Amino acid sequence: MSASNVSYDEILKSLFEVAKRAGTKILAATNSQEAASSTYLDTKKNSADLVTETDKAVEKLISTTLLSKYPTFKFMGEETYKPGTALDDSPTFIVDPIDGTTNFVHGHPYVSVSLGFALKQQAVVGVVFNPYTGIMYFATKGGGAFKKVLEPTDDGDWKLRSDRVKLPIREPAAFTSLDGTMVAVEWGSDRTGSNWQTKINTWNRLGRSKEEGGAMVHSARCLGSAALNLCAVAEGHVDMYWEGGCWAWDVCAGWIILTEAGGIMVDGNPPADAKEGWDIPITHRKYLAVRAAPSGQKEIVKELWGHIEGTMEYEH
Repeated sequence: MSASNVSYDEILKSLFEVAKRAGTKILAATNSQEAASSTYLDTKKNSADLVTETDKAVEKLISTTLLSKYPTFKFMGEETYKPGTALDDSPTFIVDPIDGTTNFVHGHPYVSVSLGFALKQQAVVGVVFNPYTGIMYFATKGGGAFKKVLEPTDDGDWKLRSDRVKLPIREPAAFTSLDGTMVAVEWGSDRTGSNWQTKINTWNRLGRSKEEGGAMVHSARCLGSAALNLCAVAEGHVDMYWEGGCWAWDVCAGWIILTEAGGIMVDGNPPADAKEGWDIPITHRKYLAVRAAPSGQKEIVKELWGHIEGTMEYEH
């Protein structure tokens, strides 16, 4: 299959199948106590940036399966990514085998397989699957965003437990002010320097009372998985997700699910020019996701930008 005749529906079916196989492998590792065994753990840049043997094995399963079926396509995965590798216009699978590795290690069930497909550097197909809950989110460009629920079978496969539901799952309300929102945030693995300072200063501003210059959002949520955060915004029960430090494999699948559900993804930094910040690449690394709304999306973005204290300087 060439770039000129890519079938989004065919890609989606392929991602469904590989997501289920990856989910089975993750559950098998959990049941064998692999996730909790220190002999399977390693770190990347620090003690908060974890990788397990399961991450590597699941990515190998995914890449082998997809590239055997689509040998002319490219593959960008978290565990095999080489620094400096640029995303180009080629059809590319962009994959995080276990998004939420820290959750996986601690046995916390907010873990996902994030399977994105990009064409001309745009996310066009996405599947995000949490094997612990059985919830699978999915979308294709122009085809809408949905979720369905699966359950594992005794033979290691999955069966449908509930049919697909269109996202968002309820009628979206208009945005009025940040003090009526639920915002997702994450610590991330960068815990030093200006990026960390910007995060903690901004979290403080978002939560602080209005009398002291804050936004006083209803609350913040930290699911530990960028892909699941994006899906929560796509569903509509989390209003916004502000993030810095993620990579394309963290957001590609969730991006298309969010935008097909009527949401938007904009710059996580307040732009210097008011006309900028509304159109960013999936490799941007500084993101603000906003749910669907009949009105107020741009206004709520500008309000949140006004509470960002500092600048996130993650390199592409």
